[in-house]
Amino acid sequence: MSELQPPFKVGALASATGLTVRTLHHYDEIGLLSPSARTPSGHRLYDAHDVQRLQQIQSLRAVGFPLEEIRHLLSSRQVSAQRVIALHLEQLEQRIAEQQALAVRLQRLARHLETAALAPVGDLCRIIEATLMMEQYFTPEQQDAIKARGAMLGEQAIRDVEAAWGEVIPAVREHMARGTPPTDPDLQALARRWKSLVEAFTGGDHAIAASVRRMYDEQHEVINAAHANTPDPAMFAFMATVFAEIGGGPG
Repeated sequence: MSELQPPFKVGALASATGLTVRTLHHYDEIGLLSPSARTPSGHRLYDAHDVQRLQQIQSLRAVGFPLEEIRHLLSSRQVSAQRVIALHLEQLEQRIAEQQALAVRLQRLARHLETAALAPVGDLCRIIEATLMMEQYFTPEQQDAIKARGAMLGEQAIRDVEAAWGEVIPAVREHMARGTPPTDPDLQALARRWKSLVEAFTGGDHAIAASVRRMYDEQHEVINAAHANTPDPAMFAFMATVFAEIGGGPG
């Protein structure tokens, strides 16, 4: 650019800066960089001030600022260089946090898949969906507690719990269909079994139990599509009347 002198036509400026003519036109359209003059035929002409502003735009783009934020920064005389750096650091820290969360997610996914050399795509997608759902409804501390609980129980106990749910949920659905009253002894026995299964998963942690309930309330369609024997809001409401009779909550 030093060999050429302003004013620049748009093609010359694009060539000197490595940008495209289309990009410079876009900057003009959004009010980020408008030429200071035009030729009688309407062609854009950029002076030294325009070139300096473009260099500032390129510098801010290089450190990750979006165009709208750059436009705001350059139009505000009250934004100091220190503030620009602080804003960039804030964005950078956010991206680092997102990358760290992704790394943790991939580590968990790798542990899920470590027993299989090649997982079917459908299984992989279900594992990813489950991982994302866990991150949405459980704090990192709760996830660690659930993981530790699973390690303590062991694979066989976990399979036994899953099998037990496969018996409890259909039995509850039958009672719902029959309109069984909450005072029914068989239904109350199912409620006690339900409570013990929840506690097997949560370890008696009521906060985790509440997170489980919220997850099933809000995601029951997704969960039920993947797993047939899972409760839905109607079942929770039905069982709440039973727990009210026997005392205490579901877990």
